[in-house]
Amino acid sequence: MPPEKLFETRSGPAREPDRGWRGASDGPAQRSVRRPGAPALRLVAPPPLRVCDVALFYAPRSGGIRTYLDAKVAYAKATGAFEHHVVVPGCEERHEGGLHSLPSVTLTGSNGYRLPLGVTRLEQTLARIRPDVVLLHDPFWGPVNVTRAAHRLGAKVVAVHHGSAELDAAGLPGPDGLYVGLLRAWLRRAYRSADAVMSVVDPYSDCGREADLPLRLGLHEAFRPQAEVARGDHVLYVGRLGREKGVLELLEAAARSPEPWKLRLVGSGPVEDQLRARAARYGIAHRVSFHPFVADRDELARLYAGAGCVVMPGVHETFGLVGLEAAASGARVVACSTAPSGHECGALAHRFAPGDLPGLVEAIADALCAPQDLASAAALGWRMRWAQLFGAERRSLAAL
Repeated sequence: MPPEKLFETRSGPAREPDRGWRGASDGPAQRSVRRPGAPALRLVAPPPLRVCDVALFYAPRSGGIRTYLDAKVAYAKATGAFEHHVVVPGCEERHEGGLHSLPSVTLTGSNGYRLPLGVTRLEQTLARIRPDVVLLHDPFWGPVNVTRAAHRLGAKVVAVHHGSAELDAAGLPGPDGLYVGLLRAWLRRAYRSADAVMSVVDPYSDCGREADLPLRLGLHEAFRPQAEVARGDHVLYVGRLGREKGVLELLEAAARSPEPWKLRLVGSGPVEDQLRARAARYGIAHRVSFHPFVADRDELARLYAGAGCVVMPGVHETFGLVGLEAAASGARVVACSTAPSGHECGALAHRFAPGDLPGLVEAIADALCAPQDLASAAALGWRMRWAQLFGAERRSLAAL
């Protein structure tokens, strides 16, 4: 804000001249004189930063993006550090406080994702909000037009890189190579006019730009060591049952393992029927169980803590919040070496190389045998607090 905007004028009747003040290093106090009728100047605090997050993949059963946004809403409300707005698809248009739902149709029944009906209402909503910064959390909701509209309002635009071309391609039918090139071309077009790119990983191969800002992901306070929960001997997976998540490879690892550990799958998704059929074909259906999505964080923390280990088998994870939650809850974690959260977990995570199925089997065996380390779990949860991370994010956005 320009210096002249930090002051506002207040008119009033003539008053007696003010006496000056003397600091520790000042000379004798001096009388300051103001002409009768002259305006008084008052220092005014700048308004809070107005931040708007736009997210297509925000649904009752969505994963990391919703977790991040819900935590951000709570932080902004509790601290007043910035004025926060979230724009997402909904059943109908509604504007309640800082949450703005725009008309859309159902896209994926298992997760509740919805497809917006164009970008006109989104542009109109931004015009009403008049944000200082717009964060676009995916490249599929008219990013070029929305970026142009935000710039007309004087806002900065941050493209948040949550996924990757490989991850998106793995979720589509057919060979991944059919889609990777097309998706990368789309990402480069979507990010081209953004003022900054925010990411956990290096997005250069996908969008032709390096990350300008780090995407900071943290933990809810529910994810802490659960000393009262007895550790079981089963392997746990929590998340979407999709091909891109590596669940088919996890099932094959269960079939190949010399130890007949039980596998519990928590969540839903498009390959659930395929998983059931394969489990029967492998002869391990009696060792594999399916469980519904768990929304309650306290219950989820107990599920993590009660597992022999929690496995995050996807090779295309751009963060992997499940691994971080599980480790902070006291569980041993198995993650692909490409998952950033596996590195955040330190010695609590057992890693395997992409495409190395025997390595996955071995990492699970090591994790099941490793003792719990509740002190390291508690330290991880403290270090990854949302409040600390959102404070740093606000400072980064204000500096754009």
